Amino acid sequence: MKSFFRRLGVAAVIGAALYSCASIGRLEGGPYDEDPPRFVSASPKPGALHNTKKKIAIEFDEYITLEKPNEKIVISPPQVQQPEIKASSKRVLVSLQDTLKKDVTYTIDFGDAIQDNNEGNPLESFTYTFSTGAVLDTMVISGTLLNAENLEPVKGMLVGLHANLADSAFTALPFDRVGLTDSRGRFSIRGVAAGQYRIYALQDADQNYYYSQPTEAIAFNDSLVIPSSEIRLRHDTVWVDSLTIDTIIDRNYTHYLPDDVMLRCFKEKRFSQRLARSERLTPKEFSLYFTAPADSLPVLKGLNFDEKDAFVIEQTTGRNDTLHYWIKDSLIYQIDTLKMSLSYLYTDSLKQLVPRTDTLKLVSKQRPKSEKELEKERKEREKELEKKRKRGDKDTIQVNFLPVDVYAPSPMDIYDYITLTFQEPLSSINDTAIHLRQQVDSLWTDLPIELVKDSLDQKVYNVLPGKDWEFDGSYSFEVDSMAFHGLYGLFTDKIKKDFKVKKQEDYGAIFFNVSGADSLAFVDLLDEQDKVVRSVPVVDGKADFYFLNPGKYGARLINDRNGDGVWTEGDYAAKRQPEEVFYYWQVIELKANFELTQTWNVKDRPLDKQKPDVLKKQKPDEDKKKKNNRNSNSSNY
Repeated sequence: MKSFFRRLGVAAVIGAALYSCASIGRLEGGPYDEDPPRFVSASPKPGALHNTKKKIAIEFDEYITLEKPNEKIVISPPQVQQPEIKASSKRVLVSLQDTLKKDVTYTIDFGDAIQDNNEGNPLESFTYTFSTGAVLDTMVISGTLLNAENLEPVKGMLVGLHANLADSAFTALPFDRVGLTDSRGRFSIRGVAAGQYRIYALQDADQNYYYSQPTEAIAFNDSLVIPSSEIRLRHDTVWVDSLTIDTIIDRNYTHYLPDDVMLRCFKEKRFSQRLARSERLTPKEFSLYFTAPADSLPVLKGLNFDEKDAFVIEQTTGRNDTLHYWIKDSLIYQIDTLKMSLSYLYTDSLKQLVPRTDTLKLVSKQRPKSEKELEKERKEREKELEKKRKRGDKDTIQVNFLPVDVYAPSPMDIYDYITLTFQEPLSSINDTAIHLRQQVDSLWTDLPIELVKDSLDQKVYNVLPGKDWEFDGSYSFEVDSMAFHGLYGLFTDKIKKDFKVKKQEDYGAIFFNVSGADSLAFVDLLDEQDKVVRSVPVVDGKADFYFLNPGKYGARLINDRNGDGVWTEGDYAAKRQPEEVFYYWQVIELKANFELTQTWNVKDRPLDKQKPDVLKKQKPDEDKKKKNNRNSNSSNY
């Protein structure tokens, strides 16, 4: 009997073991650990005074890792030599390399870098503090940093304080204390002493903690910040269970101010003029790229060719900073290496524009064909045509036409127009060979047109109707052969495009009644990707958008101080803030044949609460983590 029970016990153990092994991959899974590591102790102790130790050990209740410590961990005062920070078992070890300053509060802000080793749950906003003197400074200054142009939260950017109130401190001295923005653009600068400060944000490319590179994004505040604190009351709730409240306890706590500093960052437009590069991709064209716009074209002189009337110059940006030279003469573009002198204005070391002359040698990346090669190709084409004639082929004539891309969609938007895009500049146009006709009843009626060269690209022409399109109208655009003559001898073939214009009921309209804006302002209507669909000025407090296709739209308003019709960045030396931008707080869904009127006070809510979340590209990290956790859990099934 004992032997029977012994065998039964062994069987039970084996069965339990097998069940346990089989349960590892059970469908319902185990409980997901969402708790971050908890602080246990530190050496020196947090808040220690008269500390002289540069090695710090911080212990937690579980094994931890550090995520991107060089990016997420910020030490104040800023360290010239990078400290050594690493995770070891349940501890974080910090070794400061700089000499400790006297009578200064040190803070190590870990952000969310500390995570548990298994699930990666971050310990949010963990900060360690000590003082080398007899006082521990505890003031905190916090706020939000946004991109000035589109109100996107800016993640991972330094925000710093200067007790030195001179404007030059930002461009010459390291910050006194720093913080780092999180995924919502929020920042906190801790361990601040009482006093007055100037506050800045800096995309510190060279890690010297002051503004030294023109490519660094910056932000500055017009007013001084003065830290303070006040006692506030909060209500802590003790629950019996998830539905029943046990006790509500009132607790006093210290709240630090200011907690709502709003900074708007931008990159300054620096007009450092120089020739960035030159290239000759094909024998017939070469390009010059400058780093900034100029008031006039550079002066070019050929050294092995005659430059007089030799080019068609294409200014693709309209600002003389990107220039394409199309060579008209075959004797010139067949030269393997073009040699020329180029005179232009150049920004010297004193930031002054001075004359400069460079010598350029431009070799085509495609070797031009010689006369012998062209003649050989001609004879081969003639032989091929002769073979086709002998075989009795009907299509024995091969004609090369000038390629052209015709934009004439059907249905056509009521505000749209026809566009012709060529692969090279034109040498001549026969206006009489271009026809636009409208069908009226069963008859086709000729309409006047206006052919306009695009202001930014000489190879693009816009065909504008002499009168507005009619809703639901039928049109035909036709071009006779040889209407357009390219720079290199080819003509266009016949073109025919039939199209209809949309019906009036296909459209909707959005009308904004705007308040709180400057006298000069315009509104950008945006698509769901935050890209501009259309812009209109604000006139008498109204911004009206007619003939909109159904869809979802956002809107932003720009206070256009200089009246140039575009957003303008700031200038630190001139103490000029970037032009103000405001977002309408929600995305508008527009249906066909509907008109929507929206009341919009641009200052009725803080800037960081204006831009709709669906338009933001910078999503909060916690939302990303939740999504990743859901995906991870779903993969177990």
